[in-house]
Amino acid sequence: MEVRMSDGRRRMSDDVDAGSTPRGGVPGQRGDRTPYYPPHGEPLRAPWDPEEERTPGRRRSVPGARDHLRKQSPVGRFFTTWGWRAYAIPVLVVLTALVIADSVTGAGPGDGDTVGDAAQTPALMGEPPRGQVPPSGELPDGGPFEEAGEGVFRVVPGGTDRVGRPEAEQFTYTVEVEEGIDTTDFGGDDSVARMVDATLANPKSWTADGAVAFQRTSGDEPAFRVSLASPLTVRENCGYDIELETSCYNPSTDRVYLNLARWIRGARSFQGDIGSYRQYLVNHEVGHAIGYPDHEPCPADGALAPIMMQQTLGVANHEIFVLDNEGVVPDNDDTCLYNPWPYPDGPPVAR
Repeated sequence: MEVRMSDGRRRMSDDVDAGSTPRGGVPGQRGDRTPYYPPHGEPLRAPWDPEEERTPGRRRSVPGARDHLRKQSPVGRFFTTWGWRAYAIPVLVVLTALVIADSVTGAGPGDGDTVGDAAQTPALMGEPPRGQVPPSGELPDGGPFEEAGEGVFRVVPGGTDRVGRPEAEQFTYTVEVEEGIDTTDFGGDDSVARMVDATLANPKSWTADGAVAFQRTSGDEPAFRVSLASPLTVRENCGYDIELETSCYNPSTDRVYLNLARWIRGARSFQGDIGSYRQYLVNHEVGHAIGYPDHEPCPADGALAPIMMQQTLGVANHEIFVLDNEGVVPDNDDTCLYNPWPYPDGPPVAR
């Protein structure tokens, strides 16, 4: 299969609540898993035959009453005969034609198969909102990456011990890489797995609140699959309504899609810190997978960004607002500092 490459000179175009504390705060709440009748009056009526009065019995004929009709042209006779109705008929014809045309054209520009598909499949988590693309969301320049893979994934062998409290809800996961992606330039498949494992095991990650635990497995039935995928595969499974490289969690496949383009190049808001961005990407998308469906805004100017803020698109509220002006993010100038952790100050019980 021929694989199209993107080099460093090419540009491509990632991801699409309140109440967080200025230090990153506690992430948003987890979602549930598991006739009026008018008075009678004289109606406006037009008899079917305008030349005939609807009166009982025989109609009285008045001599010479119709002589003027014979002296007029056909058009004049038409207007004399039908009166005001002669002007109404063309208007009704035009209105009828417009109604028929509207019925035939049906759906507007945004309607189509995607409407039906959305009703039949679970909503994607982390898909980008629709709107103007801010510069902060554009993919930075950087190393090359495969734009397309084969659409199937290989599981990275191995596993980890359980991380988290004994009484916590356990989530098993696999780490997978799309076939067609060559990971040798950034340490191989094992390096991807090590980054995911270390991120989820960090005491600043999701296990900090004591509610969840993680364990990597190479088995067939994990709770979710953390998958490094090519941009085209991500677009197919996460959407591409705006031309930004995004990542998402798709509940219909229980798969977390980590966009290869972002894994290699990161996001502008992280100012070249690729390691922190990869930690953010894992924590944010896994957050969707374990029950945090909602995104959050920057709580205060200069605060650490909440992990469920769409930091791939930016860390300023206005940058997110221009993409989704009906969401939870207000249109203000508050700008956060990038943050890869759900609990940047460590476990809440240890504070």
